[in-house]
Amino acid sequence: MIPHSLHSFLVLFLLKSAFYSLSAYASPVDSPAPPVDPPSPAPVDPVPAGPAAPGPTDPLADTIPPFALDFAPLVWLDKKETFFPSDIETHISNTSPFIDLKIVETPLPPLSTANLDVLNPLNTDTQHVFLTTKVPVQDSPKWLEGVAPDQDGKSKDATTCVTIISNRGNGTVDVFYMYFYSFNKGTDVLFHELGNHVGDWEHNMIRFQNGEPDGIWFSQHSNGQAFRYQAVEKQGKRPVVYSARGSHANYAIDGNHDHSIPNINLPAGPVTDRTSQGTLWDPVKSSFFYTYDGATNSIAPLNNSPLGFMKYNGLWGNTDMPKDDPAQESLFGFPKFVGGPSGPMDKRLNRINVCLNDDKSCKVRDKLAA
Repeated sequence: MIPHSLHSFLVLFLLKSAFYSLSAYASPVDSPAPPVDPPSPAPVDPVPAGPAAPGPTDPLADTIPPFALDFAPLVWLDKKETFFPSDIETHISNTSPFIDLKIVETPLPPLSTANLDVLNPLNTDTQHVFLTTKVPVQDSPKWLEGVAPDQDGKSKDATTCVTIISNRGNGTVDVFYMYFYSFNKGTDVLFHELGNHVGDWEHNMIRFQNGEPDGIWFSQHSNGQAFRYQAVEKQGKRPVVYSARGSHANYAIDGNHDHSIPNINLPAGPVTDRTSQGTLWDPVKSSFFYTYDGATNSIAPLNNSPLGFMKYNGLWGNTDMPKDDPAQESLFGFPKFVGGPSGPMDKRLNRINVCLNDDKSCKVRDKLAA
């Protein structure tokens, strides 16, 4: 038996670790934690990176390569999911730019996916723009629930995904599939909700070698997991992804995934993501498309996709709710509502490895794990 004092310390440690894991992507500065290292088979060599992006002579610069669609992930949303993929334009139209909990008073045009980057001059080293709900988040405005995919897996009358093609040269192409949700419901811990936030960008990235998929990245809270394409579940040749209920962390298998200890996923524990085969979502059916040039850290639209929101460098949700707000709750100092996340351009599109972190070892697994 663990002594009571030690047990209390361990519980507090796990809660603290879990909260940091939940909220890492919901901070103005994208500072991912070290890579996930679950108890799984011995890692294989990382999928190698190609050289820097080739620039204006890129043969894929104006096209969507067929393999980006042929091997695009299919996402299972949980059976009890209540916050579905969300229309990006709807999110913008239902929010207002705030700085330091005050609405921006600078005269602005009506904001949209086409011009959201007009807010960029307001972002500085000392202040950040937050897209803040016009109706208080605690009042649960309906639009935060997103759009449930139809029977064909499409988000009807909504654009809920961003697909970015990065040609690294020498036959290496990275394709990022960015999934947008207007609300992230945090984890219930000891009957308290922790880590809720407005705005949620998750992603898979598939690295292709000469048009064939090699490795695939699954974003999970502050970091994630990488697998060989051959290892993951598929429908036909398309990888299958399991989106966790509420948090929308992406996993390669269904079931429970405890993440109490940062970067270690276990099948059971006090802070658990839950996944199941609920509603099947086909993100590329409702996607904007872009190419990315790593040499200049710039993007270009495909299929007349809007550019302004991709260049926007502010945050996609409300700022941290003050401690004295009646809607705010806490457990051991960890709040119910945290700040919104950064956008797609802040997800290390020019990474060397399949994994998010280039400064740490990248483990690309050849067998599935929790």
